[in-house]
Amino acid sequence: MVPKHIVSAAAIVLNERNEILLIKGPRRGWEMPGGQVEEGESIREAAIRETKEESGIEIEITQFCGIFQNVQRSICNTLFLGKPIGGACTTSPESLEVGFFPIETALEMVTWNNFRQRIEFCLDEKLHPFYVDF
Repeated sequence: MVPKHIVSAAAIVLNERNEILLIKGPRRGWEMPGGQVEEGESIREAAIRETKEESGIEIEITQFCGIFQNVQRSICNTLFLGKPIGGACTTSPESLEVGFFPIETALEMVTWNNFRQRIEFCLDEKLHPFYVDF
């Protein structure tokens, strides 16, 4: 059988006040914007597109941070740092609420699985690039 993997891309977006962009999804609660990479799309492009779709914020990717791989579910989650360059916080079917939050507050708000750890790893440049499997 041919292996099938899902590749996703997410962005930790920091504004000029060093606040993190979070979306509140219907299933997982507060998280960073991101989603599956589409065919013919780079992971960088996917992170930019997903952020715009889910939050209304246009971003520029500033750094590739690393990968979290869910081995059991064959999902590779790629993570980037980015900065806002346009748009405005807007909800979507995938985001019930959207906003920028101070880092400490944001880390307390994110409770799904290892999403908080993903943000912490992205914010710690000494760990870049990282690879975490779980």
